[in-house]
Amino acid sequence: MAEKAAILDEQAITRAVTRIAHEIIEKNRGIDQCILVGIKTRGAILAKRLADKIEIIEGKPIKTGELDITLYRDDLQLKNEQGEAYVQQVDIEHDVANQKVILVDDVLYTGRTVRAALDAIMDLGRPSSIQLAVLVDRGHRELPIRPDFVGKNIPTSNEERVVVSMIEKDGTDGVTIHTRTL
Repeated sequence: MAEKAAILDEQAITRAVTRIAHEIIEKNRGIDQCILVGIKTRGAILAKRLADKIEIIEGKPIKTGELDITLYRDDLQLKNEQGEAYVQQVDIEHDVANQKVILVDDVLYTGRTVRAALDAIMDLGRPSSIQLAVLVDRGHRELPIRPDFVGKNIPTSNEERVVVSMIEKDGTDGVTIHTRTL
């Protein structure tokens, strides 16, 4: 795939994270009863950045967790004896019951990753609410899922791919659109 356009650079990502952090605090009237849950890999990195920013703003830490839903997706066939999909890893040390869970992911596309994360969260308990924060919303939803907090809306075609790079994983921060090369 060839890079078509650079959409967000390091500064733009930092500004988006700061804005989303403020929006989370404002919508929830603080951070009490809130848990940020990052969807691995880059959603977890984004959740850590949001948690750091929220702690600076609020003066206290927000509860956090990570979720790897790779084997929880409905488009995979790996199931246990009860016909349930496997969750590869859940790292949430806090009880989600009666909490406001804010799922965090890098890109929202069809909604299938978020649906799998919702299933995994509900298996852990019944939160009072579940909200969704994404760095990029690229459209093309297949499920009725919408984000509560968005860094940037990027209209794309189905032939394009949005690539998010995070310094912690990729050595650089940025969001680019790539197209298939023939």
